[in-house]
Amino acid sequence: MRRGWFLDMIKRNMKIAIVDYKAGNLQNVTNALNVLGRSFEIVKEPAELFRFDKVILPGVGAAASAMTKLAERGFDKALPNLKVPVLGICLGLQLSADFSEEGNVKCLSIIPGRVKRFETDLKVPHMGWNKVKIIQHSPLLTGLSDNDFFYFVHSYYLQCPKELIVGETTYDVIFPSIVQKGNFYATQFHPEKSSKSGLQLLKNFCDLC
Repeated sequence: MRRGWFLDMIKRNMKIAIVDYKAGNLQNVTNALNVLGRSFEIVKEPAELFRFDKVILPGVGAAASAMTKLAERGFDKALPNLKVPVLGICLGLQLSADFSEEGNVKCLSIIPGRVKRFETDLKVPHMGWNKVKIIQHSPLLTGLSDNDFFYFVHSYYLQCPKELIVGETTYDVIFPSIVQKGNFYATQFHPEKSSKSGLQLLKNFCDLC
């Protein structure tokens, strides 16, 4: 019992960085971390990232302008070299790929793959609650169930190797909604807007050692 309490205290005191590159919804992410009782800092300089235990890369908007902002600050060089757990959210997932059709831009090349626009008669952007089908185990999924609902807002989706896909979602096409490569994790949905399930996923990320 005492050991479990000690480990919980260590996890709660881990330092979490939220990358501020002027293309992320920082308020919702910080609100969610406050609900979870986790300490964090908003980081504007890439060199600072290496003193943190976890890094969150949020994102809203267009890939080309977001990559420009990451490059202007030097985050494009720092992020792929991090050895600690990193979580990309929504656009943060797409920026982790090799290339995005949104602006035809080269991205961070953390997750091998390309980002494509939805070609469908359904409404684009894909907006609202949708299910995530679990494809393989990941520590991000502790306490979550197959086909739990999460909140999405996006017009583009990732195509990547099957072995990197943790969860999939269907919106006319089947696309990766959770991916993992080594210490890099990413979700196409917004866990910070996804109620209880989203908070559980964020908690799981914060608890990674």
